[in-house]
Amino acid sequence: EWEREGLLDPAWEKQQRKTFTAWCNSHLRKAGTQIENIEEDFRNGLKLMLLLEVISGEQLPKPDRGKMRFHKIANVNKALQFIESKGVKLVSIGAEEIVDGNVKMTLGMIWTIILRFAIQDISVEEMTAKEGLLLWCQRKTAPYRNVNVQNFHMSWKDGLAFCALIHRHRPDLLDYSKLSKDNPIENLNTAFDIAEKHLDIPRMLDAEDVVNSVKPDERSVMAYVSSYYHAFSGAQQAETAANRICKVLKVNQENERLME
Repeated sequence: EWEREGLLDPAWEKQQRKTFTAWCNSHLRKAGTQIENIEEDFRNGLKLMLLLEVISGEQLPKPDRGKMRFHKIANVNKALQFIESKGVKLVSIGAEEIVDGNVKMTLGMIWTIILRFAIQDISVEEMTAKEGLLLWCQRKTAPYRNVNVQNFHMSWKDGLAFCALIHRHRPDLLDYSKLSKDNPIENLNTAFDIAEKHLDIPRMLDAEDVVNSVKPDERSVMAYVSSYYHAFSGAQQAETAANRICKVLKVNQENERLME
């Protein structure tokens, strides 16, 4: 899934930096902190360990508090060992490279964390992770004109798929019929603004980057779309539970009426 030597397209690197930083901050803010620079702020391992504690709900070993290089490497290693304990193989990502601020390695590490904690547990009809997330998007956007979700890059470029996902769950937030395929930047910004303001999904992509890149970065789009899934699937579970309770009540009322 992730090649050590393969060069990252500069446009994709820029997108991943923005998206992964926002994704990390959406979790770190629960602990009252954030990162500004993804390859600098994880170098001593402290915020990396904190991030893993927040998203897993588990406690990691106590971090080393020293400022020396070996303290930083020890902390990053504690984080990497925790990720591996969750069944993730971290091929060729070493603590030294994270401590040295290697951008590609840091982005690769954050991607494995996103895959494991935000995407791996998504399952729709026996399909897991990426396919499950894609199937969920296809089902939710199926009734919408001009939306055809086939992947996590080109299918999202005109912004209509994001708007359709929002409208499907919260039709009160936007009027889909007024949107046009010809205004991609406007559509993307509409979706990103509404998601941030009403759904507590931070802005992880840049509309201009998505429209102007030949092919948007798949990892960035998946990370962002997974936030929609988590925002809406919780609401849907509550709704399903409410419907079940209503059914049970109706049956009970009917039984009582028959008894009378």
